[in-house]
Amino acid sequence: MKVCVRDTALALAAVSTAVSLTACGSDAGNTSGSARKIGVLLPDSTTARWETRDRPLLEQKIRQLCGDCTIEHANAKGDVAIQQEQMDSSIANGVDAIVLAAVDARAMGASVGKAAAAHVPVIAYDRLAEGPISGYVSFDGQEIGRLQGKALLTGMSARAHGSRIVMMNGDPGDPNALSFKQGALSELQGKVTIAKEYDTPQWSTEAANLNMSGAISALGAGSIDGVYAANDGLAAGSIAALKANKVSPLPPVTGQDAELAAVRRIVSGDQYMTVYKPFGPEAAAGGAMAVAAARGQRLDGVTTRRMKTRGGAEVPAVLLTPVPVTLATIKDTLVKDGVYTLEQICTPPLAGDCHKARLT
Repeated sequence: MKVCVRDTALALAAVSTAVSLTACGSDAGNTSGSARKIGVLLPDSTTARWETRDRPLLEQKIRQLCGDCTIEHANAKGDVAIQQEQMDSSIANGVDAIVLAAVDARAMGASVGKAAAAHVPVIAYDRLAEGPISGYVSFDGQEIGRLQGKALLTGMSARAHGSRIVMMNGDPGDPNALSFKQGALSELQGKVTIAKEYDTPQWSTEAANLNMSGAISALGAGSIDGVYAANDGLAAGSIAALKANKVSPLPPVTGQDAELAAVRRIVSGDQYMTVYKPFGPEAAAGGAMAVAAARGQRLDGVTTRRMKTRGGAEVPAVLLTPVPVTLATIKDTLVKDGVYTLEQICTPPLAGDCHKARLT
């Protein structure tokens, strides 16, 4: 596992470096000297990553490549109508490019069309928005689901085959949620029984909690062998419901995004795994694509492949590789990459667990 994680980290670093160097080369060719405006539109504040990771990293990369660029940031708070208004406002304010992490990929298609009609390129960030986007950057969603499915089977070990699981899928309006589910099912189907399955609008932790409570009521507290939770917020809601219903021992629960609270739950034994998506390379690619697009430059020099949209068009894209994290690999992934320090993870209540796991 260590070799695999190290190789993946090196590959991610190579992609990030290539993006940085290519974008810098493009910057050198810009002789207009005119200031640019770039809109950064994020979907919600429910998932911690958007405001704590993606936003500052995107803004850092844009400013690094374009010192005189103005960044207009907005968060839709999980509301499609608000994000549509934010898109309209960005276009009216004369932005030169938009980085869009869509609340609902399909519902934002018309807004992307408005931007294209106004000659404003849209970079779909993390989620493949519909409409005439100019570029796309994300992680391989099906691979994330496969990693989660494999880990869940490992976590259930001898109980895996024929066991009963609950699937807590993500927001049906987020195309990534479908990719995660498809990837997970490619590992789980034929090996486990999916006793209950839920889609979770807006990736709501509270909705996951209610749904898990309903699953426990329907299936019985002792008959859930594993929980596929599509991200760490859904894992948190599911685990809270399991604990409230006195389920012990807790079944293995998956996650995604490597939130600090989730890493601490892994240390304590409440959550089995999460998926680490190094946000630095993603933001580096998204920022470089936005700057190039704002300057009217081609994105092919910044991207690594092409991606087919739902409408059938092919656009320049960067797809990065996710990394699974369990208790055994926290040090070699999150700590090694400087995402968290051991002091942040190993709070006083977790001192014994950290010592037992040889983290301290």
